[in-house]
Amino acid sequence: MTETRVDDFLGGRVRIEQPVRGYRAGADTVMLAAACPARPGQSVLELGCGVGTALLCLAARVPELSLTGVEREADFARLAGANAERNHTSMQVIEADLTALPSDLRAMSFDHVILNPPFFAQGTPAPDDSRASARHEDTPLAIWIETALRRLRPGGYITVIHLASRLDGLLCGLSGQAGDIAILPIAARAGRDAGRIIVSARKGSRGSLRLLTPFIMHQAAQHSGDGEDLSQRAQAVLRHGAFLDLRGADYP
Repeated sequence: MTETRVDDFLGGRVRIEQPVRGYRAGADTVMLAAACPARPGQSVLELGCGVGTALLCLAARVPELSLTGVEREADFARLAGANAERNHTSMQVIEADLTALPSDLRAMSFDHVILNPPFFAQGTPAPDDSRASARHEDTPLAIWIETALRRLRPGGYITVIHLASRLDGLLCGLSGQAGDIAILPIAARAGRDAGRIIVSARKGSRGSLRLLTPFIMHQAAQHSGDGEDLSQRAQAVLRHGAFLDLRGADYP
């Protein structure tokens, strides 16, 4: 493990120890947590939880959740457990590959499964092993989605953040297994193509697909200087822990 440091998330409400170099949790992780429609008392599983940032940001917004994270990298799993203690949050962290989950976990079902799979199916891996593992796909996206759906109870919700260019793969994985699909495009600035998407779907539902109004990350039309120019909506989510509601009236 390389050198680590403790970073603040949600305006300091969540403090996360993570590597100084290599893969580091950022806005995507916080957006994933914000989009999970969990309610107090429900159970949430994250596949590939890294150092635990998404689950802990979710816990900061929604109390009394039963949280479980699966992470195959031993150093990240250890940090996830330490971060749960640092943030006074109960969270089970299981060190395992999602293709070889332990039998006790395979016997469980959850109200919600969240995931931020590796983005890149092709290309040159990053020189840092942890960053390469987190960013480059060596387990196919279809396996991530299949595993998530298997761990969901009937009527449970899957929430995924990914590249907009991978939407076809996400929809293929959900086809016939989940409906009530809501897609939120995320664009860096108004008038630009979406680079990210968040997809929410309900296991076993046959509800229709909805394409939501894009979420704009930055206020100005173009970047100018070093100052932060997050849109008001992005500030609410990233700094203040606001709920990013993709379900609306469709959420029972």
